[in-house]
Order: sequence, then C-alpha cells, then structure tokens
Amino acid sequence: MSTQNFQRAEVDAQEELAVKEELNKKIKEQKIVVDELSNLKKNRKVYKQQPNSNIFFMADKEEVLSSCKKELDIMRKDYQDI
Repeated sequence: MSTQNFQRAEVDAQEELAVKEELNKKIKEQKIVVDELSNLKKNRKVYKQQPNSNIFFMADKEEVLSSCKKELDIMRKDYQDI
C-alpha cells in the first residue's frame, strides 16, 4: 500500500513539474509578444487572430498590447500558485 502511495505521489510530482514547465514556456512566449508590441512604431498595423479560425482582423495596437499584458499577468499568477 505504501509503495502505491509513493508511486502515485511521484507521478503527481512529475505531472506538476510538466505543467509548470509548460506554463513557464508560455510565459516566456508571452513576454516576447509584449516586448514586440511595445517596440512597434506608431504607424505599424497590428492584426489579431480570431479564436478557432485562420482569420485575422486589424486591431488597435494599444488594445492588443493591453490584453497581452493582462494575459501575461494571469499566467504569472497561475505559475506562482503552482
């Protein structure tokens, strides 16, 4: 019985580590997106992809940047909660 509990705890720890690594990867990607958007010239156009499709629409750069920053903050909070 104790061997099963130990194995289950080990599997849970491995799964948690995998989730944490994946979230860390997404955080790094989101940081790059925020940096790229922050460094764009004022006259540059920004397009946002519609969810679950391959269609892109022109969007306001400041709105996209704001939503990306919010998403990054949420990811960081989730990472700290793990």
